[in-house]
Amino acid sequence: MCNNFNKKFIDEAAKALNDQNDEVSNEDTGYMDQATAIAIKGVIQNEGGPFGCVIVKDGEIIGRGNNKVTSTNDPTAHAEIIAIREACKHLDSFQLEGCIIYTNCEPCPMCLGAIYWARPEKVYYGCNKTDAAKIGFDDNFIYQELNLELSKRKIPFEQLNREEALKAFKTWKEKEDKIEY
Repeated sequence: MCNNFNKKFIDEAAKALNDQNDEVSNEDTGYMDQATAIAIKGVIQNEGGPFGCVIVKDGEIIGRGNNKVTSTNDPTAHAEIIAIREACKHLDSFQLEGCIIYTNCEPCPMCLGAIYWARPEKVYYGCNKTDAAKIGFDDNFIYQELNLELSKRKIPFEQLNREEALKAFKTWKEKEDKIEY
């Protein structure tokens, strides 16, 4: 019985993998092309860096974004963040359950964090962080900073008034009708 179960599980996994490989063809490529087109349009319109993103659920694009850091003077206005905000508004949810993110470049640390908080099903990316570094978008220093002790970071971090700040955490912990995420 256990062998039959294992064989059935392996067969189903192999079928799912084959189905998934079939799906990664034209439709996924088309969504990635749209993310790239959004990035190019944003560059041409002087909105920001060469980054674009689309978020898809059930075959429908529910979120789009391109980098708008320089045009909005907002360092958080990255393509993925803008697309996540739009998709979450569309879904009326703070999670992207069942969604796929297509972004023309491997996400930076900030966007990576936002993606993990949003919990999509999968992320496809075009260029990698080495490609981005070659044109001046090198986020490696952030990864290096994350590994340093707080006191050794380039921007000083100093703890202040912890006991008062903990009151907010206590309020959250005791709140019975909170919406966890």
